[in-house]
Parts: sequence; structure tokens; C-alpha cells
Amino acid sequence: MSGGTTLLAPGAVRGPAGPDISFGGFVARAAAAGQLVVQPRMGFGDPRRMRDGLERTRAAVATTVGTLTIDSYTRVGDHAAARAAVAEGTPLNGYPIATHPTDLTRSVLDGVLDPTFPVQVRHGSSRPEGIVRALAAAGLDATEGGPVSYCLPYGRTPLAESVENWARCCELLASLVPAPRVPHLESFGGCMLGQLCPPGLLVALSLLEGMFFVRHGLRSVSLSYAQQTDPAQDEDALRALRRLAAEFLPADVDRHVVLYTYMGVFPRTAPGATRLLEASARLAVRAGAERLIVKTAAEAHRIPTVAENVRALETAAATAALTEAPHAAAAADGEDSEVYGEARAFVEAVLELGEDLGRALRTAFARGVLDVPFCLHPDNAGRSRSFLDAEGRLRWSTTGSMPVSPHRPRRRTPARPPMTADGLLVALGSVARRFDGPEPRT
Repeated sequence: MSGGTTLLAPGAVRGPAGPDISFGGFVARAAAAGQLVVQPRMGFGDPRRMRDGLERTRAAVATTVGTLTIDSYTRVGDHAAARAAVAEGTPLNGYPIATHPTDLTRSVLDGVLDPTFPVQVRHGSSRPEGIVRALAAAGLDATEGGPVSYCLPYGRTPLAESVENWARCCELLASLVPAPRVPHLESFGGCMLGQLCPPGLLVALSLLEGMFFVRHGLRSVSLSYAQQTDPAQDEDALRALRRLAAEFLPADVDRHVVLYTYMGVFPRTAPGATRLLEASARLAVRAGAERLIVKTAAEAHRIPTVAENVRALETAAATAALTEAPHAAAAADGEDSEVYGEARAFVEAVLELGEDLGRALRTAFARGVLDVPFCLHPDNAGRSRSFLDAEGRLRWSTTGSMPVSPHRPRRRTPARPPMTADGLLVALGSVARRFDGPEPRT
């Protein structure tokens, strides 16, 4: 494969075009047209497979954006191991963007990437400088992550180091992407550990990371939230996220909300997995999320194929098209829900710690003002705990030093015993069991 050559014929054009060629602009045009943007998690080490995945995503019967998911070696900065794997022909679990020559990556994208089909780089790195430089050199302008969300769940990188890395990389992304393209960064903060984190903290982390991006030079951001255990609570969370973004982000910053199909233990049956995916698409429409990251029916068993990813994209898009969006009055984000109140309390508590948001985030975790349940990172206090209540909603059982209170049931009930390992496993599998069963709530 020679640099600068097209590997395969371009796929069909999907999605709205417009003078704004940015990732955020594409999503905004789709939303204005009443279209939910759907996106896969997809990454292959082999450039031909990566190109095929992008082409088939673009050709799906849906409004899609493409994904280049990066391999594990590149995520942790072990570029020598990535180079060795490429040289030896060893399969990788993602695309080694910092190892493949820039011309080769450009050839993967040639004829596929355009204003009707933007592509985002997804990775999971707390040291993303090499990835940001490589994606910008290849003509890309959208990625995701964050100083907290790409640090605490993924390793032992000190939070202070991750904050410095992400501040530098926000500024780098802003400087490397030439006009008229607008660099875009998505916070992964609403997906911390994927499960069993009450929504108020997820919403707050996503917003705080979005604010961090803006303060370091970016003008187009997306805020994430991962589908949890209760559809009504999830709707409250997504509406709270939209409302808080309007309250705390500058009005001239382009922004949208992205929902992730459930990231925890997935149903083992194909019908159960499909029902869960469809439920996430309906949730996205009802709560006004503009973009949905899908999962496939194969998630519980293995890495999905390109065909399975395309099927998931088309299933989600078809479900969204059949879901009626609420009227403007019904969809108003003005009510102070429990999730909104908790999230605002977290955000305000962090902002009170100082003008420098990076330093405030570090202080908040050091003091336990932010404390992710069941997270083992050394910089996480580890004093918070959550549980599933009788209605399937995520609640706090212990809050440590956080500015919120543990859940107190309205009716007198026996004291809740501490969460055991067996109890944690039962809670982690609750969504899978429900959707593999006969009549899940969606």
C-alpha cells in the first residue's frame, strides 16, 4: 500500500452537508433536520480493514459519523511496541495512528472523510499528545477524552500529570487545526467506569471537563452521558446536562450532548442486546441527545465485526426515526430534578476551589469533594458508595466528603447493609438480566 493512494472506492454519502465542515457543525445540522447521529466504536490495525469499516459506516442507512479507535499500545504511549506489532504483522485492537505514516492514514481517509462524513479519533489516553499531533497531521479535527475521565478508570497516571497533559493537548488541538475547520473535543466524563455511578456525578464530570476544554482554547465540545439502569433517571440526567451546559458554558461555544448505549455487562442474548440498543435510541430522542454511540448484539461475547456494527447503527437509526420527540414545552429543561440538584452542587463545589479549573479538579479529588464509587485509582478518595434502589435507580449509600447526602428512603426501612462482592456482581448484572428477560422497562 503506497502513501497517498485511495485503497477502495468511496462509499455512499450519508448525512447533511453545509458550509461549516466541522464535526460539531455536522451534528448541529443533523439535529436541525431531526436526525439522530449514530456512531460505532470501531478500530482496526490493518489500514485496509479500517478503510472498509469507515466506508461501510458511511454507507449505512443512517446519519453516521466515522470512528478511528486507537490501539492499546498507542493509548499508553508505548509506540515502540506498536511499531514492532506493525512490522511483524501482529493484529492490534485498534488503529496505530502515531505509528502508521501520515500519508497512509490520509489514504485511508481519502474519498471517505468529507463534510458529509466526519471522523472522530477515540483512544483512552491520559498522555494524548502524540495522538493529537498524528490526527491533526492526517487532516482530522475531532477526538475525545478528558483530564479525569481518561485518567481515573484506565491506569495509575497521577491526576496532576493527566491534567497538565490535557491542558497542553487542548491548546495543541486548537492550534493545529486550520480554519475553516473547527477542532472538536468530546468529554468522556459522563461514562466514568461505565456503570453504578449515580448520574449527578456523571453529569458534573462531563460538564467540568467541557469547561476545562473551553478554558484551554476549544470552541466546539460535546458532553457525554452513558445510559444507566433506569430510563426516567437517565432522561433527568440528559436534561440536566443540557441545562447546566447552557448555564455554565459561554453562549458562543458550539456544543451537543452524546449518549452512550449501556457500557456495563451486556445482555447475552441477541434479542436482549437489541432491545437494550433500541432503548438507548429512544432515550436519546426523548431527552434530546444529538448523537448516540452504539453497541452491538455481539458485545457480551467478542469484538464485533464491521457488519455487526453497521447492523447496530441501522437498528438505532430506525428506532430513533420511529420515536416521537417530546413537544418543546414537555421537553423544557427548567425543572430542578434530583439529578440536576446533585450535579449543580458538585460543579459549584469544584468552582469554589479556585479559578484554575485544572487545579480545582485536583483539589476536589484530593479532598473527596469528587469521589467516584468503586474506582481504585490512587487519586480517588474511595469513600463513596452507590446502590440500586427498589425501583432500579442509582443512589448514594455513602458520600464521604462530597457535597451531597446519602439517599434516605421516604418510608422507614431497615438499615442497608454494606455492599458485598456478591452484591456488587448482582448489581452489575441487573441490566443484562432485565433485557434478557421477557418485558424490560425502556
